[in-house]
Amino acid sequence: MKKILFASTALVATAGVAAADVSFGGYGRFGIGYVEDRTVGGTSDTVIVSRFRLNIDGSAETDAGVKFSARVRLQADEDAASGEANPAGLNGARFSVEYGGLRVDVGNVAGAIDNLPNYYGNEPGLENFVGQYSGVDYGFLGYSSGGAGSNGVYARYAVGDFAVAASYDQARNGGDGDRFDIHAAYTFGNITAALAYGETDNGAAEDDDIVVLSLGGSWGAFSGTLLVGDETIGGNVAASDTFYGVSAAYDVSSATTLTFAYGDGSGDADTRNVGLGVIHDLGGGVSLRGGIGETKAGNADGQMRADFGAQFSF
Repeated sequence: MKKILFASTALVATAGVAAADVSFGGYGRFGIGYVEDRTVGGTSDTVIVSRFRLNIDGSAETDAGVKFSARVRLQADEDAASGEANPAGLNGARFSVEYGGLRVDVGNVAGAIDNLPNYYGNEPGLENFVGQYSGVDYGFLGYSSGGAGSNGVYARYAVGDFAVAASYDQARNGGDGDRFDIHAAYTFGNITAALAYGETDNGAAEDDDIVVLSLGGSWGAFSGTLLVGDETIGGNVAASDTFYGVSAAYDVSSATTLTFAYGDGSGDADTRNVGLGVIHDLGGGVSLRGGIGETKAGNADGQMRADFGAQFSF
């Protein structure tokens, strides 16, 4: 990550501010992606896939040690429907304040479930196209890379091996009602366990809610995660159910890692994901990545997916 330090007389004259800086970092990836029977607008099953992501972070710290920061993200991806490239765009800003073990984010934030340890686990493929969370239908507060996101608030406090977090997102015109998520996490040895609850107020209709437990640990060359929970989606029987998933990673060598993910749920409308992936580190922040798997939505036929390409960090 390259950093540019802006120290000017204006900053020096600002009361209580000791230093400020702006930093840039992110990654790029490109390769080929295959989706069986893509059939969208006559697009080929195999297309060129890509992503460019640049995080722009600005921060300042007071003499008392309180850190203020903000982030916007510039991102460009391919259009999966047409197979053509999309133009780059900025997302909504996220603002943060940190002191000691407390952090508060405001704006385009990731909520308490989006930040739940081991929720995403290992996601095989260059595009991370399968995950253990595929059976989850609840719409929690999440960080938006390509849009404005929700104008919410997220707070986390950590002390030792224990952490608690909560988030809130107010009702939007024509959208969901007030939404809040909470989680608690504890690390003991090489294992982290976390429990979360989320609820969305749907007014006169039945509320949406979710309870989710995640576990993750590592044992030498092997690491794994487990996700299980239950959700109610506003009276939608097909989506109100128990969901579950597992993922794993194994270091075959110092440079090569195999990954696996499986996710499903008991609801008729749930999506089942299963896939294998490989990551080969070339050094210098560059790696070759690929995966193969199947996605199956409800009672529909499954779709095979595969991808392969390069990813580099900067």
